[in-house]
Amino acid sequence: MKKLGIILFSLFFVASSFAQKKEVQQGHTNQNKFRKLDDVFATPTDQRTASGAPGKNYTQQKVDYVIDITLNEDKNQISGTETITYHNNSTDELAYLWLQLDQNMRAADSKSPDIKSDNVPEKLSKARFDKEYTDEPFDGGFKIMSVTNVDGSALSYTINQTMMRVNLSKPLAAGATFKFNIKWWYNINNHRTDGGRSGFEHFDDGNNNYVIAQFFPRLCVYDNVDGWQNDQFWGRSEFALEFGDYTVNITTPDDYMLNGTGVLKNESEVLSKKELERLAVAKKTFDNPVIIRTQDEAEKIEKGRSKKTKTWKFFAENVRDYAFAASRKFIWDGMAVDINGKTVMAYSLYSKEANPLYGDHSTRAVAQTLKTYSKYTFDYPYHKAISVDGQMGMEYPQICFNPGRPAADGTYSDRTKYRMIGVTIHEVGHNFFPMIVNSDERKWTWMDEGLNSYMQMLAMTDYEEGYPLSRGLPKNIVNYMSGDQSKIAPIMSKGDDVFSFGNNAYGKPATALWILRETVMGKDLFDHAFRTYSQRWMFKHPTPEDFFRTMEDASGVDLDWFWRGWFYTTDVTDIGLKGVKKFYSKQNNDDVDFTEDTTEGLGFAENHSKYLYEITYNKPGGLVMPIIVEFTYKDGSKERKTYPPQIWRLNDNEVTKVFSSSKQIENIAIDPDLETADVDTTNNNWPPQEADKFDKFKNKIKG
Repeated sequence: MKKLGIILFSLFFVASSFAQKKEVQQGHTNQNKFRKLDDVFATPTDQRTASGAPGKNYTQQKVDYVIDITLNEDKNQISGTETITYHNNSTDELAYLWLQLDQNMRAADSKSPDIKSDNVPEKLSKARFDKEYTDEPFDGGFKIMSVTNVDGSALSYTINQTMMRVNLSKPLAAGATFKFNIKWWYNINNHRTDGGRSGFEHFDDGNNNYVIAQFFPRLCVYDNVDGWQNDQFWGRSEFALEFGDYTVNITTPDDYMLNGTGVLKNESEVLSKKELERLAVAKKTFDNPVIIRTQDEAEKIEKGRSKKTKTWKFFAENVRDYAFAASRKFIWDGMAVDINGKTVMAYSLYSKEANPLYGDHSTRAVAQTLKTYSKYTFDYPYHKAISVDGQMGMEYPQICFNPGRPAADGTYSDRTKYRMIGVTIHEVGHNFFPMIVNSDERKWTWMDEGLNSYMQMLAMTDYEEGYPLSRGLPKNIVNYMSGDQSKIAPIMSKGDDVFSFGNNAYGKPATALWILRETVMGKDLFDHAFRTYSQRWMFKHPTPEDFFRTMEDASGVDLDWFWRGWFYTTDVTDIGLKGVKKFYSKQNNDDVDFTEDTTEGLGFAENHSKYLYEITYNKPGGLVMPIIVEFTYKDGSKERKTYPPQIWRLNDNEVTKVFSSSKQIENIAIDPDLETADVDTTNNNWPPQEADKFDKFKNKIKG
């Protein structure tokens, strides 16, 4: 009986142990890096298809403007009236309309300064102290004088900081239009002392250069994704706007030179006979810029101050915004650009303070931008593009304001030259993204800044062989991506809510596209897909999903793993060599035996006809990337092998591959050309290489 009890106890113990070993494990969510983005993307509709193309029932609103403004240089004020015709092309009934009042971020009661943290500095200049703490605040913001129906009767409206809601007396039906008037004025800010995306620069000679934008109340976007895009303008994230036709009449002093968005309809009334003759020559000159108003002429004009006025009359068709630049100081040059048989004009307006830098490079940079961007996207559809000596970097349809001036003696460094050219190309490039491929800048800054920064790289290398690229190259984003994770946000973040705006909205997405083209997809597949996206969404409102879907649809490459890692997370690239085992083969009758060689290094104890290397790669970083391996043989020759990113699909931590060769390997290196933004290259070589002090220092400050 005692023995039976022991047996039963033993069986119970074994059964209990077995039961413990078979304990059910907890389930988990699918964290595979290759899982589809269906859980993130919106469901396709007949307005936005699963392929990333606009659907058969895609709609968007249209807004037409007739604007009359006066520029008062004595008071630095703009006053104007506008008649707005709103076309409700949606299938929705609208009870009200939302307009943007961007100038209100500079109003006395603006909340924009209140959302920024600040502290008391150790030292401050007297001028800055007076400006910050003792001077009267700038009286900025729109002064709305009236909002009326076309018959002159008052129209109800409500202002909420930088947004204004116009309350309709009855809902605007689908397919209907509504016309109304606004009268307004505002004080122009000095953008050189107060900042801003438009304004004036004052010179010691008493003149001002005006670069004017966001100068009129304009409609917000209404679409099938967000409804009204009426997020407040805090000063950083830019604009979401509807396309329309603009009739704009601008009254200035009689001796001003001016250019802006649209076709100048009264050239003979506002330009001199000499300027008209030179302009005609410029329109037939494709090799070099033609001076239309010379520096000597501009210097003579800037010494006077006409009390007369003249009105510049423009018409712009199918643009999303309007801007202009005006000054009696402006020199004007231009040249013709051949875009697949169509002549487009490249112009520059600049003061003598920007010459000869602008005369040497501005218009040429405009022309190169139009050529390069048209090659990779679509033919530039407008009749001109203008670069203005505005001493900022800001873009609008057909016109942009750029930095860069030489020293007082007219000389300029390569640093000044390349900065001016780079910013000019970038801002002119914005004509394509987002002025035509019209993404929502307020919500998704990277969709215009990132795509444009990538295209800028191609245009800069076209402009000059060996152009020094910086932002966009994989090695130059490493410091940012490997930095303090508490200060890094995913690319798929609103621009107002990120710490490092330049890296997040410009650098990292540009780098991602560069890696897709150069390393992951290849130029042919990438270029076709990128061009397809650009042409699908010309004069429309794409979302990130439309871009992601189109890139896959047009290339036949599954990129969900790439979007998920690069755009939705802050993971980094870090692929290393964990270990290498060496084998040599010996034939034994009908079989081949493999013997491991345990000698140190990669060399073998004796010569053999076939060598096999069992190589284990690991991935300390979270990003999935291809494994690019370079083998250096003892005879000095090299061989490359690239394993596709899908090699990580079943094991996200490490993989082992066998590489066979008839020659002995001396060194194995991962990503030898720094193509993948690998944040730690100390584990990229076998045998491991000890970095010297200079290399360690160089890696520390890299980028």
